[in-house]
Amino acid sequence: MAAEMDYTAELVQGTDGSTDVRILRDGRAQHMGGRRGRENELRRVVEIPVEGALPVFLGAGLGAGLADLLDRTSGPVAVIDAEEPIGALTGVPGKWRDDPRIFWIAEDDPGVALSRLTRWQLRHGGLPFAPIRDPFYARLRPGLYRELADRLEMSLKFDFWNRARYPKFRSKVPRVMLLTSSYFLMGELEAACTRLGYATSLVQLPSQEVGSQEFVESILAEILSFRPDFVLTINHLGVDKEGILTALLARMELPLASWFVDNPHLILYVYENLASDWVTLFTWDVDNIESLKAQGFSRVHYLPLATDPHRFAHAPNTAPARDVSFVGNSMLYKVRAKLRHYDFPPVLLADLKELGRAFMLSGALSVARFLEEERPMYVEAFRALPDVDARLAFETLITWQATLLYRLERVRELLPFKPLLVGDPGWHEILPPGGWTYHRELNYYADLPKFYPATRINFNCTSQQMKGAVNQRVFDVPVCGGFLLTDHRRQMEALFEPGREIVCYQEPGEISGLVRHYLSHDGERARIVQAARSRILAEHTYDLRLKSLVRTMRSIYG
Repeated sequence: MAAEMDYTAELVQGTDGSTDVRILRDGRAQHMGGRRGRENELRRVVEIPVEGALPVFLGAGLGAGLADLLDRTSGPVAVIDAEEPIGALTGVPGKWRDDPRIFWIAEDDPGVALSRLTRWQLRHGGLPFAPIRDPFYARLRPGLYRELADRLEMSLKFDFWNRARYPKFRSKVPRVMLLTSSYFLMGELEAACTRLGYATSLVQLPSQEVGSQEFVESILAEILSFRPDFVLTINHLGVDKEGILTALLARMELPLASWFVDNPHLILYVYENLASDWVTLFTWDVDNIESLKAQGFSRVHYLPLATDPHRFAHAPNTAPARDVSFVGNSMLYKVRAKLRHYDFPPVLLADLKELGRAFMLSGALSVARFLEEERPMYVEAFRALPDVDARLAFETLITWQATLLYRLERVRELLPFKPLLVGDPGWHEILPPGGWTYHRELNYYADLPKFYPATRINFNCTSQQMKGAVNQRVFDVPVCGGFLLTDHRRQMEALFEPGREIVCYQEPGEISGLVRHYLSHDGERARIVQAARSRILAEHTYDLRLKSLVRTMRSIYG
């Protein structure tokens, strides 16, 4: 942002041919360099290291010091100079501003300038700053140039980076720094850490602070104080999209574990500086492993969902309040919202329902791959969408349309049993009236642990964003004593034994027969629930998932 000037400036030519700038402010004149201006600029850069530090000019001056330093180094060099009237007279910005070796900052807000400097610093290995003070600029605007100089000299004096490099996983008790967020799963991980006796530090990272010098210093201070073995987040939440945090952690050689429990490709596309030897990804869907590796991530591991048996406490003697229910979104409003927010070309929308149905029936794991392999006539229009965001929005639209059709076909099979549907009001628009009842969405923590055991058959049909993985309900329902009838997924057999621990349908036509059978066989339902619950407690709790994640991180970075 351009500074609001409270002075006027004029060029002064000395009798010896020297050039200077004189400013007039509040009736008083000040000279930028005086007769020895160029000599003083050269003197200030003599001791500046050309290796192992990042020179930062706090004011460009007459450009003599900048030119001398660039004669001795190939860069990089930063210049902070918000004085447009002075620059117009000296010509220094016009000469040097576009030089690829120079990072020029014309901000008059010290916080913004520090944020931009920090990002530049991390792009160049996190080296300490070497500020070059100019007394004229410090007097001209102390709140900008003097404050910045003081902050940058602290960076040179205290090498936080080396202090932050320390051996990891030296104790049997892991030390975990959790990047907290409002996402529901973070609460489960915090509770699991407590039960397992792990040392934890909870760090909230407001997005407006990420990348600022204040943020860097605060996170470094917390790391130096707590000395975690690794940082843990969910779905990259708390990680800034510009890659500042990942670069910072790599500089400190502090591992980051990010557990994706939603489609990572609809999340990671907005991030920069993704891949690093210090980043390890975990995904709930084994189908994502190869595609994540193709994005440059060398360390990707399978870690399926689980449940918290303390939150979803067992309620074995709950009296049934209903025969059949389905807790889930119709997806109708989500589809409409996507259509409102994006101006997709008519050619892509002409057969929206057909595309959704075809993707539903396809084995393709992504909409982009589905179009290439099965609907090539749409590929040109898809690729012509204006940007990555628009293309991913269209992929999401098709995925949601496919989920709408998928759920509608299967929920219709429940209508003879007068089911209770819990979700959005869109069900009223896509199902015929009568024969079923509706309830608004329930709270995940407060309501569902009591709701599931009070239903004889909890129905499940999975979102089409996951073609092979199982969703959260597969674990939550049985662990609190509820019976689940779910669609079969390719990854199911690795988690449960179908028929003994879980009941699955392959096609919609199987649903009514299975519902009718299990409504009339209470003993079978009870045996399957008990078998599923025993398997979950033995293998599929968040405590166990966290133990597995820690073992993996220790094996890589210990």
